[in-house]
Amino acid sequence: MPTPTAPVLPPAAERARLAVSAVFLINGALFATWAVNIPGVRTALHLSEAQVGAALLAVGIGSLLSMPLTGGWIARVGSHRVTALLAPLTMLALVPPFLAPSLWPLSAALGVLGVLNGALDVAMNAQGVTVEKALGRPVMSRLHACFSLGGVVGAVLGTLLVGRVPMLAHVGGAALLSVLTALVAGRHLLPDDPAVPEQAADGTQESVRAPRSGLSPAALLLGGLCFLGMFSEGAHYDWATLYFRDVLGLPGGQAGLGYAAFVGTMTLGRWFGDRARTRFGDEAMVRAGALLSALGLGLALLARDPLPATLGFALSGLGLSNVVPVMYGAAGHALHGRGIAQVATIGYGGFLLGPPLIGFLAQRFGLPASLGLAAVGSALVAALGGLAFGLIRRAD
Repeated sequence: MPTPTAPVLPPAAERARLAVSAVFLINGALFATWAVNIPGVRTALHLSEAQVGAALLAVGIGSLLSMPLTGGWIARVGSHRVTALLAPLTMLALVPPFLAPSLWPLSAALGVLGVLNGALDVAMNAQGVTVEKALGRPVMSRLHACFSLGGVVGAVLGTLLVGRVPMLAHVGGAALLSVLTALVAGRHLLPDDPAVPEQAADGTQESVRAPRSGLSPAALLLGGLCFLGMFSEGAHYDWATLYFRDVLGLPGGQAGLGYAAFVGTMTLGRWFGDRARTRFGDEAMVRAGALLSALGLGLALLARDPLPATLGFALSGLGLSNVVPVMYGAAGHALHGRGIAQVATIGYGGFLLGPPLIGFLAQRFGLPASLGLAAVGSALVAALGGLAFGLIRRAD
């Protein structure tokens, strides 16, 4: 039986909140730095849209390989140690894809990045839960807002630097700053308490280290809706820049405007999401937000002009901002340990596998038509959200 950890003092918990917030932030900046440089990599290696999709698929495969294994690792050594180790390694792994001379080395480098980032995603979210429990107040939405804020920082820097400085200098500088931040943050994370039980829906105690097996209908439907929501997120992250460059014809760093608009409104929405969730309720937040995303992306795809397209991406980011965090939170309250893990894993698959699918379809049908799938996915979340939350209410 593991020995319970000592009570966490408020200053230590607050330092840990800032530390894990920094990890979320640099992780968002990593994705943004990669996203704004995708056109440059494509041009340098003479890749087609389908080949870009294949390279992105390597990230997804790598992450899906590592994510199921990370839970056991965290149980043995703690989310603080896993996060402290993986954060700097993941930031360093941003550099090799930009050294690749062709598609296959690029795919291999992105696969390694996916392995590290998938494991880090599990670990930093587990650390976020530990910090939330120590503080006794919700912090997860703000942590995800920090991820989005990192995306804003990365996108703004990319808009300023892409086309003005060598691509490797941009990426190397971003990786160096991120590694230093990760090393400092890793010193202030909190140990998990493996002895803390979780309250089950029937009032009994169940250990978070030994969750029940099986996939409930509520977890399956919520996971499916999270898959669609994160499919749409991933499509915006990885294809917005190419859409603005290849379809709308914006040059250089200006091609990052749609990406920046999307991530900016997503950050604002998540920053104030807890307040809105309290006022309007979970179901209304998910359904209205998903509908707004579908309408915003539809506007961006139908109006082939930079100004309405930027507005459309901004509306889509605002709409999507709290869809997945609210569903994760609802799953955590109603389904407990294994349920939230299942929902998160299914949902993350959409984030990782959606962008490559967009690339493969774009090769045949064009990028606007393939991005329309993301709008359809958001519309399905709006339509099926009521059924999902009905199942949650019965499970709670």
